[in-house]
Amino acid sequence: MSQHDQLHRYLFQNYAVRGELVTVSETWQQILENHDYPQPVKNILGELLVATSLLTATLKFTGDITVQLQGDGPMNLAVINGDNQQQMRGVARVQGEIPEDATLKTLVGNGYLVITITPSDGERYQGVVGLEGDTLAACLEDYFQRSEQLQTRLFICTGEAEGKPAAGGMLLQVLPAQESQADDFNHLATLTETIRADELLTLPAQEVLWRLYHEEEVELYDPQSVTFKCTCSRERCADALKTLPDDELKGILEEDGEIDMHCDYCGSHYIFTPEQIVTLRAEESSSGHQLH
Repeated sequence: MSQHDQLHRYLFQNYAVRGELVTVSETWQQILENHDYPQPVKNILGELLVATSLLTATLKFTGDITVQLQGDGPMNLAVINGDNQQQMRGVARVQGEIPEDATLKTLVGNGYLVITITPSDGERYQGVVGLEGDTLAACLEDYFQRSEQLQTRLFICTGEAEGKPAAGGMLLQVLPAQESQADDFNHLATLTETIRADELLTLPAQEVLWRLYHEEEVELYDPQSVTFKCTCSRERCADALKTLPDDELKGILEEDGEIDMHCDYCGSHYIFTPEQIVTLRAEESSSGHQLH
């Protein structure tokens, strides 16, 4: 029986370590729905989605997070946008042949991981991570070690459950500003490493945690739903069109007869006819006059 995507936070009673467990299978399926990506690209998007959800949960903020891979390889961009409500969307750009056994480095080439945090209030923050690890999880562990000085382990898996794409992951992290023994953390990380992909992708969170930590005291918090949500809209497209010069709009209309704005994330098309463009322009000029 498939479960809806959920993020679970948990704490160890006897150690200064916290954990997260997430399943994002339905969200991943929706991200892939309107695209025909090669399998290695699908897998990287799944891993990025798991990582973004886990990262978002480590942050105490209201706002958005973007985690993206950029490089000069055949997949020159893969990006997941998320927010503190665990609403996610993502897209990848492919510009070359991708072998079936492509690794992270084969896909991205010379590149890096960029993490951008945009709180609703306060300063935007951006962290750039070199792709020194062989996996996305290793690169992110490196990021936490360097930027936050927090011991962190990520466990990310993608695969299939009930014949559909399935992705999930776990995160362990020492609690900031608390003395945590490295041995304690390593002990818990070693236990967590024993999780099998099929268990993580199909079992309820409580059962996964019991299988891993039945000799420990674990406090599990209420879950948070993870969902696919695109922020595109006709209004946003109209606002973007209002910023274009008249001659540029006229050129597109003469060539195509209409303006078709396509959302890479969800596949939606927003069509604007010449009459609608005239109306938009009229609205823009009247609102502009009111400002003077």
